[in-house]
Amino acid sequence: QVQPVESGGGLVQAGGSLRLSCAASGRTFSIYSMGWFRQAPGKEREFVAAISRSGGSTYYADSVKGRFTISRDNAKNTVYLQMNSLKPEDTAVYYCAASPKLYGLGAATQYNYWGQGAQVTVSS
Repeated sequence: QVQPVESGGGLVQAGGSLRLSCAASGRTFSIYSMGWFRQAPGKEREFVAAISRSGGSTYYADSVKGRFTISRDNAKNTVYLQMNSLKPEDTAVYYCAASPKLYGLGAATQYNYWGQGAQVTVSS
């Protein structure tokens, strides 16, 4: 069992960068695939990025491909989301989640453990 806790959100101008971190408690972090989702006001939660247990495989939503990078450090029980070239439409609450699954990581239903979320606001 892990408990993700996000940090690093904030306010940034369009074109700027932010890095989100997600620290997960528990000694079994490395057995979980990790993902980032986001939810904008009035919209459904959507997939952003995911990373396999070892970090060898990564997956991205088309809307962030080439701008966002997901990575993990299993020694620190932490997963990161580096966000570059931010756009106003990236404004949302970003959630970190842990999944025991190997596949289908684009679906929120695959994840058992969720953080509380971190607000990211991109001004135009």
